[in-house]
Amino acid sequence: MYSRPNLIGGLLMLATAVLPAAAQSPDTLARSINLAGRDYAITQLPKPLTVRADLGIATTLPSLQGQIIHRARNRQGGLYETRATVTPNGDYLLMFPDGGHYGHAKTKTNDMLAYRSKDKGKTWQGPTVAFDIDYNQHGFIPFIPRGSNRIYAFGTQPVWGTYSREDGLQENAPIGYRYSDNDGISWSEVRLIRPKNDPGYLGMSVMRMTETANGTWLLGTHEGDWSYKPLMTRLYLLRSDDKGQTWTLLPGKRHGGWHAKGFNRMDEGRPIALGGNNVLFMMRTAEGHLWSSRSTDDGQTWPYPQPTPLVHPDAPPMLFHLSDNKTLIALHHNRHSNPNNPELNGNDKKQMQDRSEVWFSTSTDEGATWSEPRLLFVNALGEGFAAPFRNYQCSYIDLFVDNGQLHLFVPHRWERVLYLRVPEADLGKCPTKAQLKL
Repeated sequence: MYSRPNLIGGLLMLATAVLPAAAQSPDTLARSINLAGRDYAITQLPKPLTVRADLGIATTLPSLQGQIIHRARNRQGGLYETRATVTPNGDYLLMFPDGGHYGHAKTKTNDMLAYRSKDKGKTWQGPTVAFDIDYNQHGFIPFIPRGSNRIYAFGTQPVWGTYSREDGLQENAPIGYRYSDNDGISWSEVRLIRPKNDPGYLGMSVMRMTETANGTWLLGTHEGDWSYKPLMTRLYLLRSDDKGQTWTLLPGKRHGGWHAKGFNRMDEGRPIALGGNNVLFMMRTAEGHLWSSRSTDDGQTWPYPQPTPLVHPDAPPMLFHLSDNKTLIALHHNRHSNPNNPELNGNDKKQMQDRSEVWFSTSTDEGATWSEPRLLFVNALGEGFAAPFRNYQCSYIDLFVDNGQLHLFVPHRWERVLYLRVPEADLGKCPTKAQLKL
């Protein structure tokens, strides 16, 4: 375990460790970029794509700014989901697990690290260890209830002894939360969620949650069983109408969750309140599109999910509000190369390249219709890791809007925390596929 004040010295030494001779540096630019299924020399990219070697991406927006906040302490082991929020005092608080994925580890292997910015993202202080605990972490789901100064940290809680790693169930664990009443400086002990209709529920949860106008809390969660070949997953919602005191698992107890028929899967889900009793729930599937469902009774009942027009591979929904708190923005990859594969294959280069492009669509009618996708950026780094799962990763992006800027946090290649700032007013300058002239 690292000392709490600051980890930078040790992390820098590990971040510059010598890679195996067979691998090129993870910071080397690619010779070509695969865009919409076609390879382009990095020196001859379609305009207006411009390579940003300092960030490891090619972007279509000259006003985009960014920096690499953190590199994994073990670059081959990696870091995982990056999540950030504006604290009640106005700081930016960023947290993520570093040291490997909890689902792959039989011993303590990662820590939840934290960075803080007091100047709107210009500079960052850290890292520190957010939770000094003896078990691994999945991801930080930030949540600040309306009218409150309390910050919650929801997420998967793989507490040793509370779940089984046998028979393909290694990712299923209790869901729980901590809270902080001092702006995220220190945190309570964990509280595990035991749904009234399924007290022993085990799953995983790492996507943002929401609060409705009535004060109801909604959190997406799914369970997976890797003993099935191919993988089987089921998606649920945890709902609380008493500020987290009690919870109900929807649409019902295990194993009656939602799935995309024909694929036997539905993974991460992102609920987002639309005002009044209306809530949109967007889901990850292997079908080739993001799917969604809409509740009109404060998240109590839901029609069976259906596909949206947003093209997306086997990757999570990245759904947020813009500054008017009405317009929705969905980041999506806008390509899907393997429509007949129900299971993600991290060694399949073509399949993993689908995660290398980041497009966005917007909706002004609560997700009923979506704009034509526009390209924001694409990975520009070469194959510095053994697995395509690492080399092309630009998914699981978090976002909030503040001070006229979109603030994006990308676990780029599961190795670096890439922080990007995009002027909200410039989103319309990003090109559509037709404007790229591919």
